[in-house]
Amino acid sequence: MLICIPDILSGDQLEKLVAMMDRQQFIDGRETAGWAAAGVKENKQVAGNSKDYGAMQAMVTEALAANRFFAMAAMPRTMRPILFSRYTEGMGYGPHVDNALMGDHPQTRIDLAYTLFLSDPETYEGGELEIDEPAGTRAFKLPAGAAILYPANSVHQVAKVTSGRRDVAVGWIQSLVREADKRRILFELENLRATMFAESGKSAAFDTLTRNTSDLWRMWAET
Repeated sequence: MLICIPDILSGDQLEKLVAMMDRQQFIDGRETAGWAAAGVKENKQVAGNSKDYGAMQAMVTEALAANRFFAMAAMPRTMRPILFSRYTEGMGYGPHVDNALMGDHPQTRIDLAYTLFLSDPETYEGGELEIDEPAGTRAFKLPAGAAILYPANSVHQVAKVTSGRRDVAVGWIQSLVREADKRRILFELENLRATMFAESGKSAAFDTLTRNTSDLWRMWAET
């Protein structure tokens, strides 16, 4: 399930975050890639010990947590530290699959990945996030402040930037619900509950739907 979510960051938040990113130290992005992906990765990333890095992570984390749509779709149990990547002319990231496990002692199972776009798409050429699906490859180049959430086991790549600069924040999630089909069912049911309540308020039908949705949460959630 691929989900595009607009307006994760407000205009003021976006302006502040980009200004902070411009002041940071950058490292070769291959330093944070797995051994197989390092050979196809060409970008820069904000150094982990760089000034304001913690504040940048906190800003994005808080914005994601405050977005109800993101919370319903991702159902986060654990979120990995956010990386801030920069692609300039000639840079890209070839086809790869994200690591199934990240971190050390304990490791985190990775179910979902997200990319939060920080650059206006009109300011750079290329740089599309391309994700393979059974029906073919789909390309995404979202407005600044919007995010895409996608399965971490997808083969995906970032097309080479041919001009301008592409800044993004990227992160990975262990979901409360391991299986994608179960996440989809719960996501659709929670959206249905919200729609039903908005249209009809609290009713016997709403309570029945809520009870059954809650029972599925109890069966499927891993806390």
